[in-house]
Amino acid sequence: MDVRPQNRERTPSCYCKYQRTSGTAADVNPKADAHLTKKLLDLVQQSCNYKQLQKGANEATKTLNRGISEFIVMAADAEPLEIILHLPLLCEDKNVPYVFVRSKQALGWACGVSRTVIACSVTIKESSQPKQQIQFIQQSIERLQV
Repeated sequence: MDVRPQNRERTPSCYCKYQRTSGTAADVNPKADAHLTKKLLDLVQQSCNYKQLQKGANEATKTLNRGISEFIVMAADAEPLEIILHLPLLCEDKNVPYVFVRSKQALGWACGVSRTVIACSVTIKESSQPKQQIQFIQQSIERLQV
């Protein structure tokens, strides 16, 4: 039984364009399609191997504030969604691309942990192997945001 209050205030639309639906997942933008999600999760896994990944909403916030984030990946099924809605604002302020993927469980597996992960940040490293892939993903995310 759901004991949450029924007349809960909505988050302002400037945070993120989302609205709760009758299901458990939220409609958030920009959401990656299946093809982009696969590429994103593969790149997140590679970034984890190259020590270019920060896992969690707090760590993603720190990388944004320090200016070392290439892009941010967030889970659309985070519950409650409001715990990560500060990240799109920060990303827009810092001109960092961000995208939502469907599953926090899949994001956790890609990050190399057995727990769910609601947000992660791929960080900058000058002489990194997946630099071209990171640039391709950044361009793909920016096309989604327009």
